[in-house]
Amino acid sequence: MRNPFATDAVGFDTPIAMLIACHDRVRHYAGLLPKLAGHVATRGVDAEAVRAAAAILRYFDVAAPLHHQDEDDDVFPLLRERGDAALRAAVDEIAAEHDALGAQWQALRPALLALAEGRAARLDPAAVQGFARDYPAHAAREEAELYPHAERLIPADVLARIGQAMAARRIHKD
Repeated sequence: MRNPFATDAVGFDTPIAMLIACHDRVRHYAGLLPKLAGHVATRGVDAEAVRAAAAILRYFDVAAPLHHQDEDDDVFPLLRERGDAALRAAVDEIAAEHDALGAQWQALRPALLALAEGRAARLDPAAVQGFARDYPAHAAREEAELYPHAERLIPADVLARIGQAMAARRIHKD
């Protein structure tokens, strides 16, 4: 079985690149939400809607929490330790967004569960638009404000250990 967390372009031996690849999937699945909401509003809960809802759920229930754990447990502490005051403040602010994004996800999740089961449900337009905007914006901030520092401040051997920890987390999720 293919590892659903692997990508063709990068692997866990390049953990920062892997985190960026995860962000590409964040953008994809967050962008799928408004499309799903529009589809359900015009076509109802058909097989396509069920598949899309299930895919979105799978990503944000499984992969996204692992991604946040990679950052919160492995990358962000090292940036706090090795960075200056401005970087530490950015890490703290961006890390706090994980909780806000988690709350946004939990508000959307019940409707997505119903849709994935083929039951009618209403996706709140404001919640959908907020999530579809906020999660990719969060990813872009990490890529612009934190990841370049990670590649500069974290030695290659430590990045290798981070990649191993990331891979190990996912062994239990396959």
